[in-house]
Amino acid sequence: MLDINFSPFQNLETERLLLRRLANEDVNEIFALRSDQEVMKYIPRPLAKTNEEALAHIAMINEKIDSNEGINWAIALKGNPRLIGIIGHYRIRPEHYRAEIGYMLLPDYHGNGIISEAIKEVVNYGFEVMKLHSIEAIIDPENFASERVLQKNGFLKEAHLKENEYYEGRFLDTVIYSILNQH
Repeated sequence: MLDINFSPFQNLETERLLLRRLANEDVNEIFALRSDQEVMKYIPRPLAKTNEEALAHIAMINEKIDSNEGINWAIALKGNPRLIGIIGHYRIRPEHYRAEIGYMLLPDYHGNGIISEAIKEVVNYGFEVMKLHSIEAIIDPENFASERVLQKNGFLKEAHLKENEYYEGRFLDTVIYSILNQH
């Protein structure tokens, strides 16, 4: 079984991005992400209604890092510490050497290859540092932009699960993509 340890927290860098730990100072941007109907369209979670809910989300992310249950990074452009998105490994299953990757980005930054650049780095961290064997992404079948970015980054479709999640009075399908560590 994997021994997961996120201490000390490791910032990641790409050509254009700094992936850093979330802080309470990110509250406005987290609120903007989690309260935006378009951003949350394919994420079956309630919209954030207050800054307190956004702060609670930041606290939950940091608690998961401290307890080695999950790791998320704030996505920021180099030279500007402002959070523009989040990416990380959720639902880590050490006994299976597998984790789920998830990400979201403020709409002003869509279409610039930012998520793709961040995915490459976070997948590499998952395989090289965490020693994962596989990484999955679970998406809404209508989320074609997310599907394209996953395919572009080497993820393959594993399954289309019919009405396997119940949210707000209806059953939703999910699609699972994954990538294997080839090293």
